[in-house]
Amino acid sequence: MDLSHRTILVTGASGNIGAATVRLLVASGAKVIAAGPSDELLAPLVAETGVRGLAFDLTSEDAVRRALSDLPLDGVVNCAGLGGVVGPLVDADLDVYDSVMAVNTRGAFLVTKYASRTMIAAGRGGAIVNVSSQAALVALQGHMAYGASKAALDSMTRVAALELGPHNIRVNSVNPTVVMTPMSASYWGRPEIQDPFLSQMPLGRYATEEEIAAPIVFLLSDAAAMITGVVLPIDGGYTAR
Repeated sequence: MDLSHRTILVTGASGNIGAATVRLLVASGAKVIAAGPSDELLAPLVAETGVRGLAFDLTSEDAVRRALSDLPLDGVVNCAGLGGVVGPLVDADLDVYDSVMAVNTRGAFLVTKYASRTMIAAGRGGAIVNVSSQAALVALQGHMAYGASKAALDSMTRVAALELGPHNIRVNSVNPTVVMTPMSASYWGRPEIQDPFLSQMPLGRYATEEEIAAPIVFLLSDAAAMITGVVLPIDGGYTAR
C-alpha cells in the first residue's frame, strides 16, 4: 500500500472522514491535494500535514473545470458530503433535497469528469474512490434525499468503472455506517435512535474515521489492482442482516 510518487486529490478534506483520509495518505507516502469549499476551512489540516490546499465550489462546473483541468492526478477520493435534514418524506424541503444532490452526486460527477480527463491524457491509469453510505444499500427512516444521493453515487461508480477501465483507471465506492462526526451526532447520537440501530448491527458500534480511511487507501493502492466497480460496505455487518 505504498503510494509514494502518487498525487491524490481528496474532496471534503476539511471534514472528519476526509481529514482522516488525508492523514493516512500522507503516512502512505502520497502527495495529497486537500480540497474544500474555502481556504479557511482547509487551513488547520494544511498546517498540520503540510499538504496542498485547493479551495473550489464542487457544485459549479466552471469552478471544478478551472481547479482540475490542468491538475495531474493519480487518484481521487470523492469525500465531500452533505447530510441534509433527517425527517419524513411528506415534510421534505425541495431546496434541501437539491442541495444534498448537488454536493453528494453532482459534485462527485463533476470531479470525476474532469479528473479522469487528465488521468486519461497522462496515460498512467489511476484510481477513484467514492465515499458513499450504507443509506444507499438499505432504507433508513428519514433519509430520502441522502439515500437517493448516495444510491446515485453507487450507480455512477459502476458506470465509471466500466468506461474508465480500458484506461486502467479503477473506480470503487465505500459505504460506511454512521461515523459519529458533528454532522451525524445530532441525530444518531440520540438514545432513541442509537440504541435500536446498534442492536441490529453485528459489531454493535459506530465506525471511526480511521476505519473508513483505511479501506479508501487500500482501494487507491496497487494492493487493490484487480478491484473495480465494487460497492464496499464498511458497516459492522448492518447490511448483511
